[in-house]
Amino acid sequence: MEAPVRDRVVILQERLGVEELEPSLGLAALTHKSYCNEHRDEPVVDNERLEFLGDAVVDLLVSHRLMERFPGADEGELSKLRALIVNEDALARIARELRVGELLRMGRGEELTGGRDKSSVLADALEAVIAAVYLTQGIAGAMALVDRHFADALDGVAEGRSGDDYKTRLQELVQSQGRLPPRYRVVAEDGPDHAKTFEVEVSVGGEVFGRASGRNKKEAEQAAARKTLEMGSSKSE
Repeated sequence: MEAPVRDRVVILQERLGVEELEPSLGLAALTHKSYCNEHRDEPVVDNERLEFLGDAVVDLLVSHRLMERFPGADEGELSKLRALIVNEDALARIARELRVGELLRMGRGEELTGGRDKSSVLADALEAVIAAVYLTQGIAGAMALVDRHFADALDGVAEGRSGDDYKTRLQELVQSQGRLPPRYRVVAEDGPDHAKTFEVEVSVGGEVFGRASGRNKKEAEQAAARKTLEMGSSKSE
């Protein structure tokens, strides 16, 4: 169901949980190019430029949070984790949770072909919305938005719930080789209680393999398991 034009930005603002959103930016973020094509007599702006900016903003902010959560991860590891969070399907899922589709202005042809629920359309719209928040509230406002709506995705990659449960994969691998299950040990803790990081090492049959850090023991164990799996993969190449 399509929302009334005058209410779109207000509804979007409420769903995002933001206190301020510049109306023209919000409306542009919700305008698909097909709407402009069918309303050439109106002074409308589509969301493609905002989507371009939002793509960069999301990459930056998610990268920032991943660096904080995985202080021992290298560039390659961080890139892989970011790709699990910032991709068309993941962005579209967040857009569906926010019911962005029903707020979009789009052409009749696009709507008749299911445009309001197309993952590509929704992902682009979400990036445009994030850009609108960034331009209205700055980096702090955009980060608060990412923290609010990307929290489950960030927790998922940290705890292996994103389809990459490294601890389970490592355990299945060593068991298939007839070896004892992996063991995880906290070897160091650093920082104040409210921002502590844990360093964990994983051993198999008494032999130490990967060592990695995380904001909690679960994150550190997943990171150590991932590093161990990657060590084995690189040796087999």
